[in-house]
Amino acid sequence: MSEPNSPSRFNEEKATYAVRGADAPDLEAGVAAIRNVLKTLPARPGVYRMQDARGDVLYVGKARALRNRVTNYTQVARLSKRLQRMVAQTRSMTIVTTNNEAEALLLEAQLIKRFRPPYNVLLRDDKSFPFILLRADHAFPRVQLHRGARRFKGDYFGPFAGAGQVRKTLNALQKLFLLRSCTDGFFNTRDRPCLLYQIRRCSAPCVGRIDDAGYAELVADAKDFLLGKSTKVQAKLGAAMTEAAERMDYELAAVFRDRLKALTFIQGSQAINAEGVGDADVFAMACKEGQYGVQAFFIRGGQNWGHRAFFPAHTADVPEEEVLAAFLMQFYEEVPPPRNVLVDRLLGEAELFATALSARAGFKVSLSVPQRGDRRRLMEQARRNAEEALDRRLAESTTQAKLLRDIAELFELPEPPDRIEVYDNSHIQGTNALGAMIVAGPEGFRKNQYRKFNIKRAETVPGDDFAMMREVLSRRFARAQEEDPDRQGDTWPDLVLIDGGRGQLNAVKAVLEDLGIEDVCLVGVAKGPHHGREGREVFHLMDGRELILPVNSPVLFYLQRLRDEAHRFAIGAHRQKRAKAIGASPLDEVPGIGPARKKALLMHFGTARAVKAASLEDLQKAPGVSAAVAQQVYDFYHAR
Repeated sequence: MSEPNSPSRFNEEKATYAVRGADAPDLEAGVAAIRNVLKTLPARPGVYRMQDARGDVLYVGKARALRNRVTNYTQVARLSKRLQRMVAQTRSMTIVTTNNEAEALLLEAQLIKRFRPPYNVLLRDDKSFPFILLRADHAFPRVQLHRGARRFKGDYFGPFAGAGQVRKTLNALQKLFLLRSCTDGFFNTRDRPCLLYQIRRCSAPCVGRIDDAGYAELVADAKDFLLGKSTKVQAKLGAAMTEAAERMDYELAAVFRDRLKALTFIQGSQAINAEGVGDADVFAMACKEGQYGVQAFFIRGGQNWGHRAFFPAHTADVPEEEVLAAFLMQFYEEVPPPRNVLVDRLLGEAELFATALSARAGFKVSLSVPQRGDRRRLMEQARRNAEEALDRRLAESTTQAKLLRDIAELFELPEPPDRIEVYDNSHIQGTNALGAMIVAGPEGFRKNQYRKFNIKRAETVPGDDFAMMREVLSRRFARAQEEDPDRQGDTWPDLVLIDGGRGQLNAVKAVLEDLGIEDVCLVGVAKGPHHGREGREVFHLMDGRELILPVNSPVLFYLQRLRDEAHRFAIGAHRQKRAKAIGASPLDEVPGIGPARKKALLMHFGTARAVKAASLEDLQKAPGVSAAVAQQVYDFYHAR
């Protein structure tokens, strides 16, 4: 069954219309392309995509009546300069019809997220939101942090503003409800309680220290708490503590006392008073110097689950109301909406947004501007936070802009770099080798554009840093030449930093020369003569010069931060690869053997080596292994 807002749900009637001819932006050609589409365009709800001569999406829009909406783009004199530039670049359109305007609104947000067009307001946020997951696929449910698709059966509580907020809440939940957090594999192999039981953060269901009914009661209490029924949980714990004290079971009473303290800690850590608000997301927007900041508070069950500031991109010459509306629909493309969405200003299509969000959520969602009481005070706090966050952002961007100007002067770039790429390698004596690329720009680190490169070419000698760097850079720029040979996109770097000295720089320089690329600035960042002293880095330039910056230079601090971020990312990726290699099994190489059959074979024979040495008759006796699978495993190891 498809998701409520997936494209398969819509009545799609797609058609692409194109005008062949001039590639250069030309207003007359753009209007001609749009008029050509209008000849067959229906007066129905739907979504349209404007595309340039290469087929790249410039803009995604929705309409109640497609013909009427698209006609507006042919009336050039009434368009803003921004939209005139878009029309001038338009050479084709793709049309998708929907059953109603609410469906068009949902599909528009989905396509904007997929294509990230340059003329749409974009929600620039690289991280998915974390949730607390109380899994229901085990007799003793596990509580854990969760990101991404909801592929596990269970209850999801969130969103939380960040992983730190989730971990703090999880720690308190463990103290309060003693729920297990270990994996099923760890749980199944225990024969005595682990340390978490000793420090009173788990009830040790793995070794029978609590029965099914007792654990189920803890799970129910945890759900009540996460749903905002903390008063009920508090009263229950208080009564249990009193009862234990009256029986003079002071040790048990102390356990309940500690759990009450954990509950008090969670309640006391709510920096925002959201009592009586229920389930709601609160959004307030600030605007200054042509930039926008949106502050979001996440309230669930009257509890504050954190707040986050967002800074939408591509907002120049866009009305405030349109910025907030575009932000909301893209935000809820990623996050399930609550029953109440509170905003600080009226939206022209508030009813349509509420209808679309209700369809997305599966229950009625209201969109409103608070006028009085707790909700009004909460909105004022959100507005204050939005203004302060935007002020900090503007101050940081001013500093960042100066740093980039100084870098351009230092490395003799024609203009401040918009995209800086930094490369590093990581391996242990040549094993699990990989290269890493991080990306930074005027707005900071672009983590959604980080890349890992598994070292896989036969000619790359394990542990040879020069060869590894050659492989990484050749693959990176060969792909760039293939995907964007004219450099019209934003994927070509203005500055490339290499973690290494003259040798690594020369290796990379030779790679780019072989590819015919001679206009990318390369700089090697190496430790100075005193390796243990921070600030003595030597910057190797392509013309052979070496630079050492003053130890208190802001540019040096910034370049060090870039280098350190690349180092952090490379080491983290290497650790993940190493951990995966450690957990790998020789049975993974057998074609057609999935996790269930692999587990059955290992449970029956004990080790992968025993499976390899087993006879065909022994393999056929393993539970859950058919004769055909047994033959397949036997042939894989012996028919060579």
